[in-house]
Amino acid sequence: MGFRSRRDHPEPPSRLIKFEAGDGVELSGLLFEPRRRTKRAAIYLHGTGGASVFDSRRAVLLAPVFNERGIAWFPFNNRGSYLVRRLSGPKRGMLGGMAHERIRDCVHDIDGAVRLMRKRGFTDLHLVGHSTGANKIAVYDFYRKRNPVKSYVLLAGGDDVGLMYDQLGARRFRAALVKARERRHSSELAPRNISEMPMSWRSLYDMINPDGDYNVFPFLEAMGQAKLSRRPLFRHVKGIRKPTIAIFGENDEYCFGDVAGCVATLADAVSEQPNFETVVMADADHGFSGREVELGTLIADWL
Repeated sequence: MGFRSRRDHPEPPSRLIKFEAGDGVELSGLLFEPRRRTKRAAIYLHGTGGASVFDSRRAVLLAPVFNERGIAWFPFNNRGSYLVRRLSGPKRGMLGGMAHERIRDCVHDIDGAVRLMRKRGFTDLHLVGHSTGANKIAVYDFYRKRNPVKSYVLLAGGDDVGLMYDQLGARRFRAALVKARERRHSSELAPRNISEMPMSWRSLYDMINPDGDYNVFPFLEAMGQAKLSRRPLFRHVKGIRKPTIAIFGENDEYCFGDVAGCVATLADAVSEQPNFETVVMADADHGFSGREVELGTLIADWL
């Protein structure tokens, strides 16, 4: 396991790009382009938990795999990057980062990235999202059905509601949900006995609300280990009509010790959708650590 050496996979040249989300929030990313001009591009959405594409070797290691196949690669930092940050643009001074993000805001962020790439001449666009980034693609599709993106790649989508339920236990989870619902407009941080990572009450409620947009992959509930949601399970992914592939690592540490069960549950939920594929990568963890080049090859070849 581990990352390949820089000698084996030298970092490709990239360009720092600053752009605006749909609501004007200023974002930035890295654009990796193949030597020959192309109209094909993959936009990459990182996960949560303090993530940033500028600190991610995964984002860099995937770039040459796409470029070698004539596909531009654009990983960018959304407003939920890092744990806590100050937003710029029209929302200057407002708090962002994981601790203050609401998942539906991803619609503005992806809109901005798509608009940027189209202005640069890329018309054959694809979305690739890892972890919460996969959830965000499903949420984006849910609210932007008529978007110009041609296909989706969902990498290790997570069940944050189920994970919090599993972590806290039934009684403490329901108590936390009630308290978060009461304080859902507050930017005050929830106590560490509920969330070890800094999370505002507003963001915490967004993340653990079983009937909210965060609950894209309700694996724990669908496998019969809890009854949490009143809304139809997997409603976001069931509505996807574009070509989509969902990829999970065989050893994903956030699948409740049952990756096969989670993937089978997802496959069953989308069984009537011929546009939807599921794949399990052998010997890979949640972050596909040490398997980035193989992962990129799988995705690029599928595209």
